[in-house]
Amino acid sequence: MSRMKRQPTHPGKIIKEDYLVPLSISIKDMALNLGVSRKTLSKIVNEKGAVSPDMALRLSRAFDTTPELWLNLQTKYDLWIAEHASDTWRLVKSISPKLIHPTP
Repeated sequence: MSRMKRQPTHPGKIIKEDYLVPLSISIKDMALNLGVSRKTLSKIVNEKGAVSPDMALRLSRAFDTTPELWLNLQTKYDLWIAEHASDTWRLVKSISPKLIHPTP
């Protein structure tokens, strides 16, 4: 398995550094625009929460991007965290389809 060595950027950091700060938009005002609570957006921006499919749709509309951008950022971040949180997944043995359904 070939994975990134560097931890991917959390989508919340991108929201903060590429949109909120340069555009001088507060979390409160952005949350109001997105139709979510300030707490919900704050969790994401502070890297304590994840971008859901619904939030990805809202962010894509607000920032003229695609929902896939936000979901891909979140997925890459989540996978990296899971990969580095524990090594137990490495103990799983590969299963070949031939072993599951042997040919007579």
